[in-house]
Amino acid sequence: MDLLLAATEANESFNNYELVVTSVAILVTMILALIRAMLGPTVFDRVLALNMFGTKTVLLICVIGFLTKRTDFLDLALLYSLMNFIGMVALLRFSEYGSFREEGAEIGSSAKL
Repeated sequence: MDLLLAATEANESFNNYELVVTSVAILVTMILALIRAMLGPTVFDRVLALNMFGTKTVLLICVIGFLTKRTDFLDLALLYSLMNFIGMVALLRFSEYGSFREEGAEIGSSAKL
């Protein structure tokens, strides 16, 4: 029985090592995405780099959740991914039209479907 417990503990420490290496690799790609966001020649290159940074952040939150054995981090990762998607849609709309409201729409009026 002690041999099985020792093998389980050794396997668990190996899994923690893998998760730490994965976290470092994700952090490196996040740094590269930030560099691309700063150096991108066009706005769309920068938006793509920021979207990649947000996706890597979601992955990092998930890995940290698995590393600390806290499943509530997965809920946070899902919330962050939804915020990232809405932010990217808003950023692309603003970069395309220069405004968040529709063309010809007045501030006090509601849009008709």
